[in-house]
This record gives sequence, C-alpha cells and structure tokens, in this order.
Amino acid sequence: MAEPSVSQPHDPQPVQPPSRGTNHPVNNTLASVANLANLLPTGTVLTFQVLTPTFSNNGSCNLFNKCLTASIIVFCAICCLLSSFTDSFADKDGKVYHGIATTKGLYIFNADNYSSCEDTKNLDKFKLSFIDFVHAFVSLFVFMIFAVSDSSVQSCFFPGAGANEKVLIMNLPLIAGVLSSFVFTIFPTRRKGIGFSH
Repeated sequence: MAEPSVSQPHDPQPVQPPSRGTNHPVNNTLASVANLANLLPTGTVLTFQVLTPTFSNNGSCNLFNKCLTASIIVFCAICCLLSSFTDSFADKDGKVYHGIATTKGLYIFNADNYSSCEDTKNLDKFKLSFIDFVHAFVSLFVFMIFAVSDSSVQSCFFPGAGANEKVLIMNLPLIAGVLSSFVFTIFPTRRKGIGFSH
C-alpha cells in the first residue's frame, strides 16, 4: 500500500523588488541627462559632477552651500560658453596648438615654439563666425538644463517643488537634448575645441 505523500515545505523565495523598465521616467531622465553630457566639454561636466555634491552638502543646503553651488554652476557655465570659441590644429611636425577664435583669426595659447610663417597665414580661416555664437549659447542652455537636472541642485534650490515642477524638471533634459541636437545638426561646426570630444 502506497504511503501518503507528505508535502514538503517550500524554500522561501527572495522577494524581488519591482524592476524599473526601460520606459520608467527615472531611467528616461538619467538617459537624457547622460546624452546632454555628451554635448558639453568633458572637463566642465566632470568638474561639475565632482564638486556639486560637496558644495551642496548632498542637497542639504544652507546659505553658504547655496553660494558655493551657485558659484560652481556659474563657473562651469562660463567655461561651456568660452569653450565653444576654442579650436586646435596640428602643424607639419604633428604638434597640436590650441587657441581661441577672434575676429582676426586664431589666438594661440601655446605659441612659444610656433614660428611657421605659412601656418600663421592659415590662421585667418579660424575667424569667429555666426555658428560659433549659436553653439556657444546652445551649449550654455544645455549646461543649465544639465545643472538643474542634478538631484543635489534640485534639493538645494527647489526643496519645495511640487508634482508639476518635478515632471517639468524630469522632461527638461529630453526636450533640451532634442532641441540642441536639432540645432547642432542644422548648424554644424568644424571646431575642435578644448574639452570637446571629436
């Protein structure tokens, strides 16, 4: 006669937290912010990301922290603006020279050993143009959106943001990324500026 089977207790399975799908708003925001960072000078983005948590006390700001955080935002914004006017080129020997575009050509920063007369004549092609100003102000706009999207900056300057404001802040990086990519496509630049990946 067969013995009745005794049901064995099952091993408890670990409860899995609900996973955030690829279409979750937080994931979309993070992806949009990462795409914005690609449009900005690498050094500026890195400086902002490293210093902001310390300057803002991880979002728990007092007046001093707000001043420090605002100062790093202004400093990085100016760097983004000026970086759009920088350019670089290599001479016949392969040495790279960096400079800033002016109305007369390229003003070279490391011009100590730069004495080629032929190359000096070619600096006229690096003159300022309308596209430089378009890229400068779009880069400034993109950085400000990038800065506002940072959680420490939001906690520091917008601690009482309501649901509508949070939705707006979450969608700003996506809107800025689309608009800036559209502008950069219509007005492409040949500049190989300092801090930009080319």
